[in-house]
Amino acid sequence: MSESYPALIRQLAELTARVEAQRAEAETWYADQCAAADRAVRAATEAVRRAEEEVAAATEEVEAVDAEAAHLWQLFRSRLGAAGRLGDPPAPAPGATAAPVTLLDGVRELIERAKRPEELPGSTNPLLVLFGVLGAAAAYALGAGARLVGDRYGGDLAVGMPVLALVVALLGPFVGLAPAKLLADRRHAALGPRPVAVVVAAGLVTTGLLFALVR
Repeated sequence: MSESYPALIRQLAELTARVEAQRAEAETWYADQCAAADRAVRAATEAVRRAEEEVAAATEEVEAVDAEAAHLWQLFRSRLGAAGRLGDPPAPAPGATAAPVTLLDGVRELIERAKRPEELPGSTNPLLVLFGVLGAAAAYALGAGARLVGDRYGGDLAVGMPVLALVVALLGPFVGLAPAKLLADRRHAALGPRPVAVVVAAGLVTTGLLFALVR
């Protein structure tokens, strides 16, 4: 026993050292695992925070796009005068890949162009000439009627009616602008300088001819 006691002491010391080493290794492994878990939790928390921010931004963008789409749809219905025939804005096109802002800018540009209608085409010139001729003729006929009333009843009417007749006749070239404007509105076009000039020129020629023929 006396000879084996030192050996047992050495064996016990070796076992104790081995246990301590294994304990230290386990504690190091545990600390590493805790640190890795903490890093994973922090990374997951940061990812969740970024995802929440992206969801909030996306929700805000969707709401803004929906509001702008509804506004543009209202402008479109007002422009066409079809508020009662058109319902809610159409749903997004399936499979669309373009950015909503780009699409909305395109729609806004189209509506702006629709707000600035083009001038009546040259193919309407004969009709515009007809409006000018008929307007001037109608005004001249009205003036002639006024002169007849003055001649018939005499007195102050004999003085005032010729003046009124002259004023009406001189305004005759512009009477055709009223139906020309209705035509432009029906065609969603603008009554620009050229159509106005055609109507007024036809009216002036007609008025001049009528004055010349009567005299």
